[in-house]
Amino acid sequence: MAIPDFVVALRAKVGHVPLPLSGVIAVVLDDQDRVLLVRRSDSGEWALTTGCLEPGEQPAAGAVREVWEEAGVEVVVERLLSVEALDLSVAPNGDQVYWLTVGVRCRLLRGEAAASDDESIEVGWFDPAMVPPLPPHQQRCLSLALADADPWIAGLRDDATGSARAPVQLH
Repeated sequence: MAIPDFVVALRAKVGHVPLPLSGVIAVVLDDQDRVLLVRRSDSGEWALTTGCLEPGEQPAAGAVREVWEEAGVEVVVERLLSVEALDLSVAPNGDQVYWLTVGVRCRLLRGEAAASDDESIEVGWFDPAMVPPLPPHQQRCLSLALADADPWIAGLRDDATGSARAPVQLH
């Protein structure tokens, strides 16, 4: 996977310790409401288009860039889907990351989807009912995109009941 230059520079100073990084998850739909998936080169698994935001990059711009880099199609961001801090992830090289992810729904503008960088080995359009298994946070983004639901913000509502949580008290 291509590691952004700013992360390479940080890793040269801090090694493999956990870094907080921000990323995007793009749910791309075409005019038939099929969803674009990429087959990741590192795991061989199908996934939504995801990526690391560059310093100062807005999530919508990052989503458009990532979809272009990984699938070679132009999209427009339609709306926010989710905001969520993920559990610690560890890359095969030992790098540790706490991702803060912003999920967005995108609509295809133009282009023929094709694997266009070293991060994806295959791309395809899937009927939402036929999507291969996705990580839980990606499945949640897909479900929110298809349901036209309000954005989901982790910790704002009780995940099991949907009821509002008590306000957090700081002492």
